[in-house]
Amino acid sequence: MISKLYDNLYPLGNTKGILLFKKTLIYSFTLLLINCGSSQAKLEIKENKKSFGTVKRGEVVALDYVLLNAGNEPLILKSAEVSCSCTSVDFEREPIQPGKSSLIKVKFNTETVYGRQDREVIISSNNPGGDVYIRYKGNVSKK
Repeated sequence: MISKLYDNLYPLGNTKGILLFKKTLIYSFTLLLINCGSSQAKLEIKENKKSFGTVKRGEVVALDYVLLNAGNEPLILKSAEVSCSCTSVDFEREPIQPGKSSLIKVKFNTETVYGRQDREVIISSNNPGGDVYIRYKGNVSKK
C-alpha cells in the first residue's frame, strides 16, 4: 500500500520526480517573469532639458516637451509636480497609446523672479521606471 502511494507521488522515482518538478517550476516562473516584464508602458522624453536663454522680468516663458510611449501598454500621466507657483503645467489627461506621443506644456511666469533660474517638473505616471524629470533653465534680467 505504501509503495503504491509512493509511486503515485513520485512516478519517476524520488530523485527524477523532484528534479522534473523543479525544472517545470523554474520554467513556469521564467515565462511568467518574461510576460509580466514585456507588457508595460514606457515613458520617454525626446528632450528633457531646455534652456530659454535670457528674458526680461515679467515675461512668460512657454516650453513644450514631447512625451513618447515606447512601451506596449497605454501610458497614463497621473500628475506633474512643480517646485514653485511661478510654473504651471498642462498635459493631456487621456492615456498615451503605445507608439504615440503627446505634449506637456510648461509655462514659467518670471514676474516674481530674477537672475539665474534652474527648475524641474516631476512627472508621475505608470512608467515602470518611476517618476521622470523635465528641466528648464535660463536667466531673467531685471527689466
